[in-house]
Amino acid sequence: MTIRTGTAGWVFEPWRGTFYPDGLVQKKELAYSSSRLGSIEINATFRANQKPESFAKWAGEARDGFVFSIKGPQLVTHIKRLKNCEIELANFFASGPLALGAKLGPFVWQLPPNVSYDRAVLETFLGLLPKSVAAYLALAGKADARLKSPPFLTADNVGPIRHAIELRNASFDLPEVRDLLTAHNVASVIADTVEQPSRVLTADFAYCRLQGPARPDAAGYTQADIADWSSQAGQWDRAGRDVFAYFVHEDKLHAPQNAIALRQALGIALPGD
Repeated sequence: MTIRTGTAGWVFEPWRGTFYPDGLVQKKELAYSSSRLGSIEINATFRANQKPESFAKWAGEARDGFVFSIKGPQLVTHIKRLKNCEIELANFFASGPLALGAKLGPFVWQLPPNVSYDRAVLETFLGLLPKSVAAYLALAGKADARLKSPPFLTADNVGPIRHAIELRNASFDLPEVRDLLTAHNVASVIADTVEQPSRVLTADFAYCRLQGPARPDAAGYTQADIADWSSQAGQWDRAGRDVFAYFVHEDKLHAPQNAIALRQALGIALPGD
């Protein structure tokens, strides 16, 4: 199994001179990030569909063995609120993520905190999510004229199609929700917050968006926190689960260093070490 640690996004001005070396040109920041991290969440897809050329460019800049996760569009999660969104999903999947090829990782769907649990809505949405390349191509093939570029339906070297969902309303904290996610092999995002401390897995992989630590008044991840997460990720790995762990907390300045510290605590070496 594989453990990957990373960040949400890679363009952050305060990282220049802290994470990024002085003098590194911006167009080389992704290549540098991929030499130190195992994965990065692409967040631009949340705001709007991107083009195949953008995905192909990002794939070309990242090192071999690196993968991207992709944040699902707000049109689906925040505007449609998971309802009646089949064509919106089709347009998104046809917009170019497959151009990442072997560097395509999980899709992550983040609900706004004011969306509460409705079994029929959640169950229908989970059923729409493609879990195989064939299902992905079938859904993407339904893209309509609102897609601004030709549908990208080439799936060369694409690995497993995976999904994680971040359910931020307390009404989702039910055994039946976890059972639904498990039935669809969709990972419940592990947030590591005081409000959502759960580390329960609902899929054959773990997806962490570490926003804590899950204790009151924590200012950021300490060495002890990193050791704790190293132990947890190691347990999941030994149990046969791939692990994706992204540091996305308020202390964004130190997110790359935290991701590197966790990777190194797990004994994972990368070219940038």
